[in-house]
Amino acid sequence: MAATHRTLAQTWGREPEDAENIRFGQSVGDWPAFADAAESLAYLQRHHRLITLTNCDHASYRSSAARLGDPWDAVLTAEEIGSYKPSLANFEFLLARVAADFGHAPGSILHIAQSLFHDHIPAKTLGLTTAWIDRRTGRAGGATARPHKAVVPDFRFKSMAELVAQHRAERAAASDAR
Repeated sequence: MAATHRTLAQTWGREPEDAENIRFGQSVGDWPAFADAAESLAYLQRHHRLITLTNCDHASYRSSAARLGDPWDAVLTAEEIGSYKPSLANFEFLLARVAADFGHAPGSILHIAQSLFHDHIPAKTLGLTTAWIDRRTGRAGGATARPHKAVVPDFRFKSMAELVAQHRAERAAASDAR
């Protein structure tokens, strides 16, 4: 993030300052979570194991995890893995850890993410079921790169809250069917 800030400053015709670059690089932990994220993750935690696969380092992610209520059964960072998403190495690391630590096969994993480029393409390449949190739904722009190839997630929701509502509805229907 510090390098990104330096590049942006240069792009915008400013002389990058090391202290400002570092401050920006360390700001990840201060970034707000989406309004529905903590409550949605707390609900999902009651029903499933939750693992985050993040392009952050451990120190930067600590504050974000706390803001989300620390719902994670495991936190897998780019720092630990040695590469950044969309590298398949990140997802292979995820699959190995899930198998070793929790005994789950790839077919039992639902990868939930916003970025088609960073998450859905590599996850689908390795055969994972995916749910796209399409918070932009029809609006142009966004912070992530456009996918370099077509990808079709298995599920699509406008928010984490919408995913949770669907989960609740399916649990209720299953309960009624019994």
